[in-house]
Amino acid sequence: MTDPILKSVLTCPQCGQSKQETMPTDACQFYYECGGCAVVLRPKGGDCCVYCSYGTVKCPPIQLERPCCR
Repeated sequence: MTDPILKSVLTCPQCGQSKQETMPTDACQFYYECGGCAVVLRPKGGDCCVYCSYGTVKCPPIQLERPCCR
C-alpha cells in the first residue's frame, strides 16, 4: 500500500481562489475559510470533508479506502 498524498489544492466555489494546503491525517476538516472572500466552505452532501468536496486530492482516509469521520 502506498502512502497517501497529503497536499491538496482547495478552490473556493464563490471567488475561485485556490490555495495548496496540507491535509490532516488524523481528522476530517469540516470547515475552511477562504482567504480571498472569507466564505466558510463546508463539505458537500455525501462528502466527509472540504478536501473531498473542493480539493484536487481526496482526504487521506478516502485515499486509503478507510472509513472517514462522519
